[in-house]
Amino acid sequence: MAGFAAYPAALPRLSEIWHMSAAEAGLVGGAYFCGYMLAVPFLSGITDRLDARLVYVASCLIAAGGLLLFALAARGVWSAAALQALIGAGLAGTYMPGLKALTDRLSGPRMPRRIAFYTATFGVGTSVSLLLMGALEARLGWAPAFALLSLGPLAGAALVWFGLRPLTPPGAATSGLWPRLGPVLREPAVLGVALGYAAHCWELFGLRSWMVAFFTFAAGAAQSAPLAPTDAAALINLIGLPASILGNELAAKVGRMRWVGACMIVSGALCWAAGAAAGGPGWLTLLLVMAHNIAVMGDSAALTAGMVATAPAHMRGAALALHSVLGFGAGFVAPLAFGALLDLAGGRGEAGAWWLAYGSLGVCGLLWVLWPRRRAAG
Repeated sequence: MAGFAAYPAALPRLSEIWHMSAAEAGLVGGAYFCGYMLAVPFLSGITDRLDARLVYVASCLIAAGGLLLFALAARGVWSAAALQALIGAGLAGTYMPGLKALTDRLSGPRMPRRIAFYTATFGVGTSVSLLLMGALEARLGWAPAFALLSLGPLAGAALVWFGLRPLTPPGAATSGLWPRLGPVLREPAVLGVALGYAAHCWELFGLRSWMVAFFTFAAGAAQSAPLAPTDAAALINLIGLPASILGNELAAKVGRMRWVGACMIVSGALCWAAGAAAGGPGWLTLLLVMAHNIAVMGDSAALTAGMVATAPAHMRGAALALHSVLGFGAGFVAPLAFGALLDLAGGRGEAGAWWLAYGSLGVCGLLWVLWPRRRAAG
């Protein structure tokens, strides 16, 4: 995940260099998740037939190649968007296939906890990516920073290739090369969890795509900031790790979907509060965005563990493919919608525009809470 946050970290600088509007900047950010969304049905679904270890390693090579090409060939909105999509396709073959590699090799009552630790490392990867990109860009420029970050996926490929034993997945004899989503869609509980994950990803990836830019505006408006924008974003994402793990533990005690609903109500309210803080004291903005991120991450592992627990074993790859298509599809649209709202409400220099765009992140979660069929998920 070394390159996951490379573009969001460099967004303020690249917006100036390429003279991008907020909507164009959001399009490039969202293209990462579009590439993920388009690739994940095949790359996740095929893990019912092939060892997820092989898919993971090949996808790390795709991600590394995309980062290197971005450094060499990205020169504006459309070239950057295309290469962001390629890097996102690399993540599509590592995140859920990596989870499949884990669940194929482990079983038992501790599985939800193991899944929580696995999904929580997404936040670690995001934080490290932000810190690395911030430090490298400041010293070398954005293009050399992208090139050096390509070493991360190569290291991930080596770890998984040498660290996991080969394995034939349970559904290898009956599964095809493309996931059969029809049977999965007919499972009400699976669909409820997948739609909840979509609402979660709308909020999470919209926030992650624009967080550095938001802190850049907030620091300029307040004339003070306790941390540099990339450092603040890295810290906030890292704090999401314990929130995700502890949230999964609490979900097991109070009821998974009940817990997810509570998190979405809290995070939906905090969206508007954090957005309104831009231009106020820097410490208050930092604390409110931190609180919002904690609420968002509180249901992250609970949703993914819920999908693994809900989906029948022979169609788990297809279920995870649906989970990812809906989730990262929302992640594709959210940054673009955020940027479009910024433009429509007056632009990136207006505090009211940031308040509206930031507040919109929580709308999908609140709609999911009101959706009666979500209760079928448990």
